[in-house]
Order: sequence, then C-alpha cells, then structure tokens
Amino acid sequence: MTATTPRVAVVTGGARGIGAATARRLAADGHAVAVLDLREEQAAQTAAHIVSDGGRALAVGVDVADAAAVEAAVTRVRDEVGAPTILVNNAGILRDNLLFKMSEDDWDSVISVHLRGAFLMTRAVQAHMVEARWGRVVNLSSTSALGNRGQANYSAAKAGIQGFTKTLAIELGKFGITANAVAPGVVATDMIRETAERVGVSFEDFLAGMAKDVPVGRVGQPEDIAAAVAFFCSEEAGFVSGQVLYVAGGPRA
Repeated sequence: MTATTPRVAVVTGGARGIGAATARRLAADGHAVAVLDLREEQAAQTAAHIVSDGGRALAVGVDVADAAAVEAAVTRVRDEVGAPTILVNNAGILRDNLLFKMSEDDWDSVISVHLRGAFLMTRAVQAHMVEARWGRVVNLSSTSALGNRGQANYSAAKAGIQGFTKTLAIELGKFGITANAVAPGVVATDMIRETAERVGVSFEDFLAGMAKDVPVGRVGQPEDIAAAVAFFCSEEAGFVSGQVLYVAGGPRA
C-alpha cells in the first residue's frame, strides 16, 4: 500500500452527518481538515473532535453559495492550515415537495447550495491543486440522481453534480487532479431524521421501512460513505477519475 502523504483537505457541510464523518476519516488518514459549514458552532464541534483525537482541524463558517464568502474561506484555510489539495463538496439541503407544490425558492435554494456551491468551492480550491500538480475533488451525489418522487429539485441537482464531476475530470486531469462522485443511498443522518419528522413517522420506523428495499438489509451509516470518499482522496486512486460510485447497499443503474 502506498503511504499517505499528509495533505490539507476541505470538507463542506462538515458540521454533521456524512460531512462530519468524512472530516474525521480524512483526519484519521493523516490529513489536516478544514471543516466548512453554515453552522459554524457545529463545525467547531467536529473540528474539536478531530483535535482531541490528535489531528489538525479548522472550523470555518461559510455559505458555499456566496462567491465572496467562499473565496474568503479558502484564503483563510490557506493562511491558517495550508494550501488545500483535497476538496469534498458535501454541503446540501432538502426542500422536498411534489412538482406542482414546489416553489421557485424551493427549486433555487437546492440548486444553489448543491450545484453553485460545488462550482464555487471547486473553482476556488483548484488553483491550489494546479499549483501543486496534485489534487482530489470528491462530490456528493445521490441515488436520487436517478429520479425520486417529491425531489425534482434535489434529483436535478444531484444529477448535475455527476455531469459536473465528469467535466472536472476531463479539464483537470492533466494537472494531476482527479474528480469523482459518491452517490449514497439512504443514510442515517439528521437530514433523514428531519424528513421522517416532516412525514410524521418516527426516525426508527422510517429507517426500518427504507431498509426493506436495501439488498444488504440495512440503511447506510455516515462512516460507510466516508470510507468511499477516503478512497477517492487517496494516493491509490490516482488513476480513477470521472467516476460515480453508488454506495447504497445494492446495485444502482
């Protein structure tokens, strides 16, 4: 196995769930981690957890859909931790509704955070990757990219993430930068808990119902997704680019 070279990683949406698990995993792999999130206090908790385990971490509050805020955040990471060469675009929100009930704000908000956010973050961080002639971009898609009732906005955003990822792989490959996407299925996170509350079902019953459709017989845990992300960020993944890995406990198209 190739030894891990310590890098500086940026994880958006790192305050909780998949983002927090990914930040912890990358720190355990030896990287310094900048935990970016709109929820700065929760991001600080994730960073503190990493530091208590002997790692290096910085929490930064940022709206990834705000271009000026993104530039300022990446500059702060560079100045306080080092030039980032790993980027995990995980920040996301849900505004689920059937199409005829979906407002323009529901649509715009989801597209903005997922797609505009990934674009702005990648544009800001890639400059450091190009300079280093090495980089890893991992974008979080979803099985919803294949279509999901009540998620026209989210499905469109996550499908867009896949096209964005493949284009990054083509444009950035000559600089030693890979770009890949991880598409989780149902994962036990606070975001899913909020979905269960919205439909009036207990979290446990909601997960149990979802698990019935998963071949391995359970829903995912944040650490399952973090492991897949960590592979794409590794030295060993240098010849893997432009790929979408469905981490959903069973096959997806």
